[in-house]
Amino acid sequence: MVRRPHSLPSLLAGLALLVPLPVVLPTEAASQPAPAEAAAPAPAPPERPFGAECRTHQEGSQVVAYCHNPYPETDRVALHIECVRWWDLDSDSTRVATGPAMTIRLTGRCWKEVGSAWVTHTR
Repeated sequence: MVRRPHSLPSLLAGLALLVPLPVVLPTEAASQPAPAEAAAPAPAPPERPFGAECRTHQEGSQVVAYCHNPYPETDRVALHIECVRWWDLDSDSTRVATGPAMTIRLTGRCWKEVGSAWVTHTR
């Protein structure tokens, strides 16, 4: 059996399948921004200042902290004392609400030496 060469039209039809065709978008779809551009995050509002200013003073085994709140939001403060000796119990005071323009006094002690003392703040 004799094999016949392919005809020119069938060869061109086969080549046409290999050539990509350009894609045309409608004008509305082309003018829309990309999803990444459209979903830009909004800037976060600036955080309001908060927190009473506290000064701690230690004398021997006694600790005193004075806290003044200059801001309009109430700050709940607590004094924490860590004692040096292992048998001397560390202490945490109850939280005290410090309103706007208020100054409060927090006190605490160890039986012997004070290792460290600090004040924490809660909204």
